[in-house]
Amino acid sequence: MRILPYEESQAAPWDELAARCTAATFLHTRRFLAYHGGRFEDASLLVADEAGRAVGLLPAAVDPSDGGRVVSHPGVTFGGLVHDGALRGDGMIEALDGIARHYAGRGFRSLRYKAVPHIYQLAPSGDDLYALFRLDAARYRCDLSCAIDLSARTAPSARRRRGLKKAQKSGVEVAEGEQHAAALWEVLAENLRRKYGASPVHTLDEIRLIHSLFPEDVSFVVALVGGEVVAGVVLFSGPRVVHVQYVASGEAGYVASALDAVFEECIRRAAGRGARYFDFGTSNEDGGRRLNAGLYQFKSEFGGGGVAYESYELGLESFAGAR
Repeated sequence: MRILPYEESQAAPWDELAARCTAATFLHTRRFLAYHGGRFEDASLLVADEAGRAVGLLPAAVDPSDGGRVVSHPGVTFGGLVHDGALRGDGMIEALDGIARHYAGRGFRSLRYKAVPHIYQLAPSGDDLYALFRLDAARYRCDLSCAIDLSARTAPSARRRRGLKKAQKSGVEVAEGEQHAAALWEVLAENLRRKYGASPVHTLDEIRLIHSLFPEDVSFVVALVGGEVVAGVVLFSGPRVVHVQYVASGEAGYVASALDAVFEECIRRAAGRGARYFDFGTSNEDGGRRLNAGLYQFKSEFGGGGVAYESYELGLESFAGAR
């Protein structure tokens, strides 16, 4: 098994392989990762079999806060080593061992690995978690998301049903389209500034760029009251999961319970496109050690349950000089 550093000339073969990997999403593609431009120092790897055929890929970059650490990947919600079926059992252990030796040889002290949550996997792909255990990696972070199994959704709570009725009585209209992106970003930016003194991770231009790259997978769904955007979400969609990347509501949106209407419509559309899960995203702060209980309850009341987003750290000192 060979571990090969990614080169820009391999972008097309990389994305072709990603399309065959049962645990990959568009977040694993070079088409997505390239939008970061020079923001990160790339450290991605390809895994090839003895015949030289690429069978696995690991999107990764140097941690911007620690040059001695590599992360898979600092610019995405989750990364991880994905493969076309060739890296199972001992094969995955061998691959991750080779990856660890490769990074150790480049002088890195540790690898942080953000595993793909199981709901995103088209077929069971937990071999990497077992391999990390075998290589003595430690879980350094765990975030809690809430997702609805669209094939067996629990009934929404009475509060969410009341919220939907209130939204309907308030004249909330739900609309979708990139033309609403700018207005939604104003609501989102104000919401984050007011609550957390923060800004969106993506700028408006960046999210528009991502939409242009993946027009079928990135969507803007908003609530309108009197023709004005008062709330909305940005959805990242894949073959198995529709994921809420951003959610925001202004004061008028809260008064009208606008998000109840938005989420019900999004859940309906997710089921209509054949997705298995609707993922509201994580509700954590302080590196996963604090749960925003109110936010998590709000999400769970739509009929969802908990999904762990697990992250591991593998020390590389013991791999230095190993063969």
